[in-house]
Amino acid sequence: MSDKNSNAAEAGTFAIGSTVVNRLGFGGMRITGRGVWGQPQDPAEVERTLKKLPELGVNFIDTADSYGPGVSEELIRKALHPYTGLLIATKAGLTRPGPDQWAPDGRPEKLVARAHESRERLGVEKIGLWQLHRIDPRVPRDEQFVAIRSLLDTGVILNAGLSEVSVEEIEAASKYFKVATVQNRYNLVDRSSEDVLDYCEENGIGFIPWFPLAAGQLTKRGSVLDVIAENHGATPSQIALAWVLKRSPVIIPIPGTSKVSHLEENVAAAGIKLSDEEFASLDAAGRQ
Repeated sequence: MSDKNSNAAEAGTFAIGSTVVNRLGFGGMRITGRGVWGQPQDPAEVERTLKKLPELGVNFIDTADSYGPGVSEELIRKALHPYTGLLIATKAGLTRPGPDQWAPDGRPEKLVARAHESRERLGVEKIGLWQLHRIDPRVPRDEQFVAIRSLLDTGVILNAGLSEVSVEEIEAASKYFKVATVQNRYNLVDRSSEDVLDYCEENGIGFIPWFPLAAGQLTKRGSVLDVIAENHGATPSQIALAWVLKRSPVIIPIPGTSKVSHLEENVAAAGIKLSDEEFASLDAAGRQ
């Protein structure tokens, strides 16, 4: 199902700092080349996809300096600058030795330098939301948090978030700055961050689930997910996304794609309203 009249606003809203965004965002990882490296295979289609975002009500875009590296931020700027009505979030803390290779680098001076570089690539005076991509285990975490505090104090970034963290790590970071968002892997069949999501909901922190469309074995014919998808005239991925949206009012999923048709399909999930019974049956199936 691909309803071209669907709008991300149907997912509801969430305030990140003083900026209110629609709760169905867009992830900028898939707009780069294979292995999240280099230029995309079809730059024209990527540009069309990015330009389509505002038309579909998608006003929250999440990227990272490591996507490309640098390529995703540059493509977003080319297509959407000056970002009227959009919140562009980015991340730093991972380096890229090559395609499909990732390595943490949380040295404070590197985090600060990369935030400045992202600001230049995105063409903004202040980054609306900047997130620590990973806490580097080789660097004292307090030093990383101090660097983030300095980015806030100097006006390089307006809001700060974390990625792939525990509740304890959120609390530790909160001693240095207000944690606006947390970005952990979470979907219908991966609930390892359930406690983090609950903590975010209790504390008004935005929870950005990455890999939100995953549904594992539930995509098989005849599964609960498959049956509910058929009843709604939707795809299993759309139902998985609708489930994530219903799970908590602080969730802001960011499915990514490099194709307009797939973007329209994802946004259509915002208009799917699962019943409480459907939600519960999916919830139970996802935990098995």
